[in-house]
Amino acid sequence: MKKKLGCLHAHYSNIEYIEQAFQSIEKVELVHFVDPGLIQQVSKGTEGLAFKVKEQLEWMESCNMDAILITCTNYIALLEKEQLELSIPIMKIDEPFFETVCEEKHPQTILFTNSETVKGTMNRLQQYALLHEKSITTKIKIINNTFELIIQGEKDAYNNAILQALHDVAGEQQYISVAQLSMVEAARQFEKETALSITHPLKSLVKFVMRSIE
Repeated sequence: MKKKLGCLHAHYSNIEYIEQAFQSIEKVELVHFVDPGLIQQVSKGTEGLAFKVKEQLEWMESCNMDAILITCTNYIALLEKEQLELSIPIMKIDEPFFETVCEEKHPQTILFTNSETVKGTMNRLQQYALLHEKSITTKIKIINNTFELIIQGEKDAYNNAILQALHDVAGEQQYISVAQLSMVEAARQFEKETALSITHPLKSLVKFVMRSIE
């Protein structure tokens, strides 16, 4: 019997990445929940938004999901402020990403397009590294004036901006990560064009999810 995995997204563009990642996994049925309004509200402040995400997760649980995957780093950071009492596993897309980042011994650059996600993501990364007794050296680069492109549906322009930034960073740094799911397509394209490997949130996600729900 298939396991129902409810996926909570902040934008519709993330659905295709998760669908592609799980396309060969017959044991899992993906059910997508999208709330793009929350991203708009985060820019105005986070007051009350954690409770909104908590409500959304409780609603998803009531829809007979076997587990939940949160794909938005903003949502994940907000949940740090709320106590969850759900009876099903809650998986956060940044956890397998953190695991991969923490395995790298060399200094590395982590790229973002959404400046609103940086603080929450990096705080969680440092907590993860501390908990697992890992020592990491990271540098942050925000690709400015880019995230609004994907929100507006200008996917090609968005990917091209990330590709250019990756090429720029690669001139200085060989160990590079992209922190957001929306950046995966550009990261994969960059890997095809160069001999460099880019760490991204999908690389170890499927194994992580299957470990949690089997």
